[in-house]
Amino acid sequence: MWAPALPESEWAAADGEFVPASDEDGGGRWYFHKPVPAEGWPLAWREARFTASCTPFRHLGFFPDMAPVWDWLRERIADRPDPAFLNLFGYTGVGSQALAAAGASVTHVDASKKSVAQARDNAALAGMADKPVRWLVDDAGKFTAREVRRGRRYDAILLDPPKFGRGPNNERWQIEEGLAPLLADCRQLLDADSRALFLTVYAVRMSALAIGELLAQLFADLPGRVECGELAVREEARGLLLPTAIFARWSR
Repeated sequence: MWAPALPESEWAAADGEFVPASDEDGGGRWYFHKPVPAEGWPLAWREARFTASCTPFRHLGFFPDMAPVWDWLRERIADRPDPAFLNLFGYTGVGSQALAAAGASVTHVDASKKSVAQARDNAALAGMADKPVRWLVDDAGKFTAREVRRGRRYDAILLDPPKFGRGPNNERWQIEEGLAPLLADCRQLLDADSRALFLTVYAVRMSALAIGELLAQLFADLPGRVECGELAVREEARGLLLPTAIFARWSR
């Protein structure tokens, strides 16, 4: 839709290119014109350390648009003694590191054994292997339902669910079907002393207004406010905002 800022010669000189298989499944393949390190690239954000690598799903194993989300959550829990943080669909764990470094006891949940192993390795890179983090390979819906039955509570929750996925025991996740009941259980894990919940949604035919209203309905009995909007990253050439996801959040 937008005209390129750089000439075609600059694009032709790129080190690599991701070619999508289709717009529906989000998969595809990387084509490299220059060698890339097999071990990936070591990166840092605040206290966090992690390894970036080219995945078959367009991204590099981390999401830079989440950086202001992590800062926002850190600010929300700053006044809490030993805050409890739940990271659902936590992937490679940069967000879990960010909150652990801010003093939270973290529960990191992801259905992918490989992703959780990478999250552990990333935490070790940051010298956070001894931080109070539970690394769990589990289905997010089943886990939150069990936590509700146990009477657990959290000070803050982050959810970054995919459009479609499978749990470790082949549980089926479809965001249109699973999001509302999952958020309802998350609501039961928060109370009037809790501080925040942040939900991001991407690659779906939904609006920020829709998920904002869903959150407002489910959190109507809690003090605080619900906001919604878009996540974006700013490109360097012209300062344009590149939209990446929609979000809804509750805080007090």
